[in-house]
Order: sequence, then C-alpha cells, then structure tokens
Amino acid sequence: MLNLPPLSLYIHIPWCVQKCPYCDFNSHALKGEVPHEEYVQHLLADLEQDLPLTAGRTVQTIFIGGGTPSLLSSEAMSQLLDGVRARLPLAPDAEITMEANPGTVEADRFSAYQRAGVNRISIGVQSFSPEKLTRLGRIHGPQEAKRAAHLAADLGLRSFNLDLMHGLPDQSIEQALDDLRQAIALNPPHLSWYQLTIEPNTLFASRPPVLPDDDALWDIFEQGDKLLTAAGYQQYETSAYAKAGYRCEHNLNYWRFGDYLGIGCGAHGKLTQADGRIIRSAKTRHPRGFMAGNYLDKQHEVANSDKPFEFFMNRFRLLEAAPRVEFSRYTGLDESVIRAPLDEALQQGYLTETPETWQVTEKGKLFLNSLLELFLAE
Repeated sequence: MLNLPPLSLYIHIPWCVQKCPYCDFNSHALKGEVPHEEYVQHLLADLEQDLPLTAGRTVQTIFIGGGTPSLLSSEAMSQLLDGVRARLPLAPDAEITMEANPGTVEADRFSAYQRAGVNRISIGVQSFSPEKLTRLGRIHGPQEAKRAAHLAADLGLRSFNLDLMHGLPDQSIEQALDDLRQAIALNPPHLSWYQLTIEPNTLFASRPPVLPDDDALWDIFEQGDKLLTAAGYQQYETSAYAKAGYRCEHNLNYWRFGDYLGIGCGAHGKLTQADGRIIRSAKTRHPRGFMAGNYLDKQHEVANSDKPFEFFMNRFRLLEAAPRVEFSRYTGLDESVIRAPLDEALQQGYLTETPETWQVTEKGKLFLNSLLELFLAE
C-alpha cells in the first residue's frame, strides 16, 4: 500500500477581458457577462465526478487560476468555496490562492473574496512600464498594479504574490531591474519572476517581437537575483522567490509530485490510487463544451516506465534537496529501477547524493534538460 501524497485542488476560471499576445493558457476573451452561478454549478458537478478518485483525503491547498478569476463575482466565489467544503474535507489552515488582474481589483469585492475563504492573492503585474504593459496586451497601468498590491497588503491576507516578467520585447537590463526594484518596494511576501518565452499558437508566435539575447538575459537574471537576495527573498524554484515562511504551498505540492484535482475548463489532474496507479486527467477546454456537461476530455494511467521522468521533471525544478524515500513512496517503484541513470547523473556532475537525499548541482541546473533526459523511458 502506497503512502499517498498530499492532495491539492486547482480550479480554472477561463474568461479574460482580452487575450494577451504571449498567453498560451486556456483563456477566452469575454463576450458579454460571465455566467457566474451557472459556471460554479458546473464546477461543483465536475468535482463530484472526481470524488471517487480522492480516497476521502483532506485537501491541503486550493488554487483558483485562469483566465482572470477576479472576474467572478464575490457571491459566486462564496458559493464555489462553500460547495467545495461541503464535498471535500479541507485542512483548517488550507492555503487558498486566487489569481487577480490589477485592472479588476476592487476593495469591496476583495474583502468579500476574503470572507469567502481566499487567504492569498496572486496579482498579475508583469511590468511597471506603461509601454511594456501595452505591448503585452495588459489592460492595467502601473498605478493600478501598485494600488492592487497595497490593497492586498492592507487586507491582512496570509500572503500575496506579484507576478513579474523579464526578457520583454526590446527591454534593456536597466528597465528589467527597474521593474524588479518597483516590485520589491511594494514588499510582497512572494515574487514570481518569469522570463517571457514565445509559446506556439500565440499572437507573439505568429509575429515574434525582438527579445533580449541570451547574454542580456543572463545579465538580467544574475543582477536581478542579487537584488532579490539582498531584499530578503530566497529563490526556491526556477522562477519563484519568497521571504522566509511564505513559499507557495500549492506550487510546492506540484513540484514535490503531490496529487491534485483539476476542475474547470482545461484543468489537469493527477491522482494516486491506493493500489499505486497514477491517474492523469484533462478537462474539456472550451467553456461551451464544459458547460454542456461534458467535463472529462482525457484520462490515462501513467505507465511505470514514465514515472521516473515525471517524478524528477517536477522534483528537480525545486532548489531544495529531494528526499530519496519520496521516490518509492510516490511512484511505487523501487530505487533500483533508476540506479543506472542516477549513476550517470552523478558521474556527469548533475547531482550529488547522500543516504537521505539527491541535490541538483549548479551544473545540473544549467543542464536540467540533459539531466532529465537520463530518466526518459527507453
């Protein structure tokens, strides 16, 4: 019998005011009004269909992402979280995060979200430069971003995050660092600092902008990392920094190969069963199909040969050491099945090993894809 991993819940709200040119998430520009109550009813019906796969486990974290979840009315949010609590045991100290666009942040609504149970907000700032925000298709300006951060701080939430991007079209090192300084000045407990990448099937993919070259990107990262460290932030994942005690528990569960239910348009789930099977599912992407009651799009069982790669693909994104016992505990496989690739990784200098842990080295971080390829199924 496996020692089942912790369980999280991801809820997807698919609508946006407008689609950003870099975004490859499952989001749809809003035509008319959000069908608040109707969508919540479908989310809860979707959740009910998945309940048999959860083995009655307690949910440790909830993440409401999108799209723009802050387009959902506070009444609908209350109905949603009450509905979740009625169907699933929720840890008393569960972290409940909601993504918000600074252009849709209003004080009254946010205190109502908080009353509904939201205790952490992730604010999609991306940049403090008006020109860069326009270029990224964002609907907010720098002042709205700052106002949203002050509002989150004043609410006395458990935590809040600012999402910031670097490596933007025609962005100089100084502009990238200026964005970072303005974010640090707002004193968020958590900062996600991503490099913009051009994803297939986006507007930027069809008309690529000029992005900083690799040398400039490395300079931005090195200098930015120093700024963040000096301000008391610690990097704990490829693009996440937090002050002590403020890491995002939900994301940590993903990277530690924990389990998660995914409900809503296009949401993904990973659920380990008592017999050791790992079930992955994806929900119907388009709101039209989802709201016709066709929730499940695809479901498959992860083959034993794929489990090592999936485990390490997540685990090695974290900078913390990986406890060796968790490999067998969360995959149901004996460590002997990965001995050969582990030895190769050690020999290449990608990893160090102790009786308790594996730790990715500086070289391993630089050549992460080469490290992970060692664990791919033949």
